[in-house]
Amino acid sequence: LFFFNNVKKICLYRVYYISLEFYMGRTLQNTMVNLGLENACDEAMYQLGLEMEELEDMEEDAGLGNGGLGRLAACFLDSMASLGLAAYGYGIRYEFGIFNQKIVNGWQVEEADDWLRYGNPWEKARPEYMRPVHFYGRTEHHPDGVKWVDTQVVLALPYDTPIPGYRNNIVNTMRLWSAKAPCEFNLKDFNVGGYIQAVLDRNLAENISRVLYPNDNFFEGKELRLKQEYFVVSATLQDIIRRFKVSKFGSREIARTDFSKLPDKVAIQLNDTHPAMAIPELMRVLVDEEKLNWETAWDICVRTCAYTNHTVLPEALERWPVELFAHLLPRHLEIVYEINRRHLEVIAAKYPGDVDRLRRMSLIEEGGQKRINMAHLCIVGSHAVNGVAQIHSDILKATVFKDFYEMEPHKFQNKTNGITPRRWLVMCNPGLAEVIAERIGEDFIRDLDQLRNLIKFVNDEAFIRDIAKVKQENKMKFAVHLEEHYKVKINPNSMFDVQVKRIHEYKRQLLNCLHIITYYNRKDAFKMLRLFNVVSLTVALLQAAPGYHTAKMIIRLITAIGEVVNNDPVVGDRLKVIFLENYRVTLAEKGIPAADLSEQISTAGTEASGTGNMKFMLNGALTIGTMDGANVEMAEEAGEENLFIFGMRVDDVEALDKRGYHAEEYYNRLPELKQAIDQIAGGFFSPKQPDLFKEIVNMLMHHDRFKVFADYEDYIKCQEKVNALYKNPKEWTKKVIYNIAGCGKFSSDRTIAQYAREIWGVEPTLEKIPAPDDKH
Repeated sequence: LFFFNNVKKICLYRVYYISLEFYMGRTLQNTMVNLGLENACDEAMYQLGLEMEELEDMEEDAGLGNGGLGRLAACFLDSMASLGLAAYGYGIRYEFGIFNQKIVNGWQVEEADDWLRYGNPWEKARPEYMRPVHFYGRTEHHPDGVKWVDTQVVLALPYDTPIPGYRNNIVNTMRLWSAKAPCEFNLKDFNVGGYIQAVLDRNLAENISRVLYPNDNFFEGKELRLKQEYFVVSATLQDIIRRFKVSKFGSREIARTDFSKLPDKVAIQLNDTHPAMAIPELMRVLVDEEKLNWETAWDICVRTCAYTNHTVLPEALERWPVELFAHLLPRHLEIVYEINRRHLEVIAAKYPGDVDRLRRMSLIEEGGQKRINMAHLCIVGSHAVNGVAQIHSDILKATVFKDFYEMEPHKFQNKTNGITPRRWLVMCNPGLAEVIAERIGEDFIRDLDQLRNLIKFVNDEAFIRDIAKVKQENKMKFAVHLEEHYKVKINPNSMFDVQVKRIHEYKRQLLNCLHIITYYNRKDAFKMLRLFNVVSLTVALLQAAPGYHTAKMIIRLITAIGEVVNNDPVVGDRLKVIFLENYRVTLAEKGIPAADLSEQISTAGTEASGTGNMKFMLNGALTIGTMDGANVEMAEEAGEENLFIFGMRVDDVEALDKRGYHAEEYYNRLPELKQAIDQIAGGFFSPKQPDLFKEIVNMLMHHDRFKVFADYEDYIKCQEKVNALYKNPKEWTKKVIYNIAGCGKFSSDRTIAQYAREIWGVEPTLEKIPAPDDKH
């Protein structure tokens, strides 16, 4: 009875985290860690004569995400359960996740990720909660309201995956929807030909949940993608409202009809604009189906929804053509127009005569093809809008959403991203977790701020030795993994210099390439001796979106540089360039604990936050980076002197924009840069196709929005400082300790506690509820 009372108490207020991506990776080991069952399971397997690691390696990654945004959602689920919040993750059960990447003759080739081929033991289908989702059709306006008629129906079948909290006996749910055709789908004409075709056409409906769009920070306005976005939102809102109406625990009878209490019982968090359709859909349900008046419904909607922005890049912002909306979701277009009409009335009253402001703040972009700006819809329809690092939130208020901030400053907040220390330390780096626990106990796992206590061991010889030893063991382990799975031999005593990113021009993998080439070119000038007694190994772990031509060319350049450098007998094993194909969560868990140097080198003002930067920091790598995203706060927490910070700040980038960025000035002034660019352009790295990289060079020289050359000189100098420090292992390890000690802020537990208190209005707890079989 006590257990159920606890459940009832917790379930009075629910958080719904809606995301088009959940990049979960594997589940087995994480579940054992959170339930405290690792040793018991190891022992059981051993007695059966089996290896736990072999079993773990059989599990497919659930790759239902592209990168940072999807992995953040996964970390948040872990933290919400660990903090005792009654929270649900809602998304799509993609049949095919992020593609499998092969490198063939230096080029990226994509293969389908058939992760469900052998089934998924962690999920449970819940056909009893299947929901209809409507598309197309037309609207009819009657005196008693609006009806959306003649629609096509697709069924949403939910699959539930348990999300255990860390040793607190709380298990939350991630519910992913799969598209199913209804039985009567086009079976009207019952001649045999028509019947066969109708059965085959069921595939069209079920295509909605077939595949994850592999675009990261890029908007591709396809009808199927809009269908996915509405599909997850419609099914989820039906579920939310069903649960809200049934107030009695364990009962299915409708007990609650007063929607004015909805914002007090329900919080909906929109992970970027992808689930923005939740706003017009909630309005449609409240106004058309529940017959509330517009003003009441709008107040409920705004108080229930909150929006997280993840990017300032214009090409990533979702702007759907009105024409597509009218065809696919005619009623929602009417609702968006009405939201906009009232929104513009408020602006006109507050800023009379400011027509340009009306144009800038409208939800509908005129001129050429009319489009709906989904970010504007999210801001207007939410009570809270947050960025994901302090610098990012400040940029939103100062530039991208300046007009909205001036009008409603109370809406805007910052929630710096975080990572779960369960997966990203305890699970992936047990050696380091143990060394830390020996000094400060195990409570840091649920309260990462306790890592601050490590500062008192910064000069402790034994601790310095232990930290360095764990790193070396992780490097040896990763070197063995690379040899086994990639047939690549590397020197585990070299520096592991790692850049883990989706490929995008703003992340500046090209700057890293220029560093490698510069370093390689110095081999003669330095007679290989003085410089190369520091050994650098660059491991680039990357993926490109299949349609993103420039990104694929960048991959080809990296592999080409590797072909030259790795086969130069003068260099030997003192410099290796490796492109690890098919990077995913599981490979990150192996590679990150082995890294010495973490590359976070985006142009200042472009990376919203980053979370890979935090994973490297927590696992004992030092950061070389610009003052961008969460790097700024990492430098604050660990001390700027303990990171390798270089390059332009946001103000410098703005100043350079005003002056005008001219790449050729840097090219003519810096001989090593000129040499590197000439080699790329002249076919040094592609002798059989000398013109292969002409367009990359042309982009860098003439239309580089991200100003690679402007930071080149400072980057190279900073890399020299890295090399100098790496020659002094003791001093290097001291900096590592300062970094690990400064990681407390970057736990997703802290992030989620802030969302809970400052946006959702609910108090997190570290209280452990009794287990169901607990007799006490």
